[in-house]
Amino acid sequence: MTGGSLLIELWNLSRSFGSFTALENINLALPPGRIGLLGPNGAGKSTLLKILMGLIPPSRGGGRVLNEELGSDRESAGNWRLRRLIGFMPEADALVPGLTGVEYVALAGELYGMPRRDATRRAHEVLSYLELEEARYRRIEEYSTGMKQRVKLAQALVHDPPVLLLDEPTSGLDPAGRDAMLRLIQSLAVEHDKSVLLSTHLLADVEAVCERVVILAGGRLRGQGTVTELCSRRLDRYRMRVQGDGLAAFRDALGQAGVTILNDAGDGEWRVAVPPGWANLRFFQLAAVCGVVIRLLVHDDETLEELFLRTVGNSSRFNGLG
Repeated sequence: MTGGSLLIELWNLSRSFGSFTALENINLALPPGRIGLLGPNGAGKSTLLKILMGLIPPSRGGGRVLNEELGSDRESAGNWRLRRLIGFMPEADALVPGLTGVEYVALAGELYGMPRRDATRRAHEVLSYLELEEARYRRIEEYSTGMKQRVKLAQALVHDPPVLLLDEPTSGLDPAGRDAMLRLIQSLAVEHDKSVLLSTHLLADVEAVCERVVILAGGRLRGQGTVTELCSRRLDRYRMRVQGDGLAAFRDALGQAGVTILNDAGDGEWRVAVPPGWANLRFFQLAAVCGVVIRLLVHDDETLEELFLRTVGNSSRFNGLG
C-alpha cells in the first residue's frame, strides 16, 4: 500500500467499560507500513483493535483508518466499508469445528461480502500461498497449532485487504513455527504491499517485523515512533572502557556519585546511566583519583527492551480487558 495518506489517525480516543477506563486519550498519526502495537497483557491493545475494526465505538474522541471514520454504530455503512479494508487475525482460535480449511476460509470471504464462487477461489489461492494446500480438505479441528495459526491468517487475507490487524500471531508456536510466521508477515508487508499492525507483548516479534512501534500500558500511550527514533542515543547513557588496577574503587566511586552500571561486560567494559545535571568531566576526575584510565566514553543506544521497561515501568494497571 503506497501513498502519503495516513493509515491510522486517532484523536483523544478513550474507551470505558462502566467505571473502568481501558483506553485514555490516545492520539496517533501513523503512516502505512509495519507497525508494532506493543504492551503487556491488559494494556488496552485488544480494545484498540476492536475500535479500529468498528466492533465497538470509542467512548470519547474519534479517529480514521484509511480515511474511513470510526463510526458510533457498529452496523453503520462506514463500519462495513472499514471492515472490507481490514483483515483481522484474532488471538483466540475462532475456528468453526466441522469445516475444512477451504470451507472455513471461503466462509470468511463471504462474511466480508465476497460472492461464494470468488470466496472459494480465493480460499484455494490463499491456502496454497500459506503452504496449507495439502491440508485444505481436512477439518480444521485436526490441524496442528501452527496450521491453525496459518488458517487464521488465511481468513484475514481472503478478501485481499490493504490492512492486516494481527493479534498475537505467534501465540502458542514453537520457535521454528514462530520464525516461519514472522517471515510470512514480513513477506506480506514487503512483497505484497500490506500495512500490518502487529499487536503483541513479545519484543522480539516487533524487532523482527516492524518499522514503527506504538507502546501502550495501563490504557495510555507511552511512546510512539520508528524503532530507530525510539531507541536513539540518550544523553544520560554511555558506553565506557576503563583500564587500571582501581576498577573496583572507580566503580564504587561512580555509584556514590549517582551513576548506575547498567551492564558489565568484563575487562572494564561498562554501560552506565548518569544522574540529571551530570558533567562528563566528573568521570575523568573520579578516574584520576582511583588510578584508572578511561579509554572510551561515547553516548549509548537504548535497546527496545530497555525502552519498553522504562516507558511502562510506572504502569501498574494490568487487567484482563486487553
